Amino acid sequence: MGKSLFKLTSLNLNGIRSAASKGVEAWVAQTSPDCICVQEVKAQAPDVQGKHDVMAGLRGHFHFAVKKGYSGVGAFTRHEPSDVVTGFGCPEFDDEGRYVELRFDTPQRKLSIISCYFPSGSSGEDRQQAKFRFLDVFDPHLVKLKQEREFILCGDVNIAHSEKDLKNWKGNRKNSGFLPEERAWMTKLLSETGLVDVYRHLHPDTTDDCYTWWSNRGQAWAKNVGWRLDYQIATPGVARLARQQAIYKDQRFSDHAPFTVEYELAL
Repeated sequence: MGKSLFKLTSLNLNGIRSAASKGVEAWVAQTSPDCICVQEVKAQAPDVQGKHDVMAGLRGHFHFAVKKGYSGVGAFTRHEPSDVVTGFGCPEFDDEGRYVELRFDTPQRKLSIISCYFPSGSSGEDRQQAKFRFLDVFDPHLVKLKQEREFILCGDVNIAHSEKDLKNWKGNRKNSGFLPEERAWMTKLLSETGLVDVYRHLHPDTTDDCYTWWSNRGQAWAKNVGWRLDYQIATPGVARLARQQAIYKDQRFSDHAPFTVEYELAL
């Protein structure tokens, strides 16, 4: 018998109701992930309960924003977690519904699957400053978590780390998502903290095929003028278990593409 594979998908929905109307549940049923982490749910608990809290048989756990129709994350899972943590202890960003952590703990191992939505700074300088504040408080959270448990963080990170991660890097050096400070934060996270960008672990040099987001402006999708903004970032022991990945582009459920990794891992 072959070893069991744990299939994990990350997808920014750009609205759970919008993505549902575009057939995302049928796709999840067809591809059958063990867990799908979603971002930008853009809904509150009453909008989801009884309608969108189960997806293709997977049970959802959510962290909603206080503000209606804004942000929000979720994780739909086939396996029942031993614990669910909403928020990471920073009131400013916990109010925005940016973090849900599913814990799957056994006597042998402590493992978390996290769905996280990093702030975007593209709407103006105030939001860019909020993004920098988020990065400042989120880094020590991940450092501490890594000392305590294995984890895979799935999320729309809203940062293209290197020139390989977006088509038009020369024209975006002064734009949010590719600012030197944001890229330096990611470099530090991966080098000093020792976390692993799983996509780059599997495909160190890929360019055009790596994108997961395309602007709605111009003909970005048609011309594949994309960015790699969606990541799975893992502790080293789990990252070593990654076997293959896929970015699904045959259908569009939002302005992001689903990003799936299979790990040689049993929950």
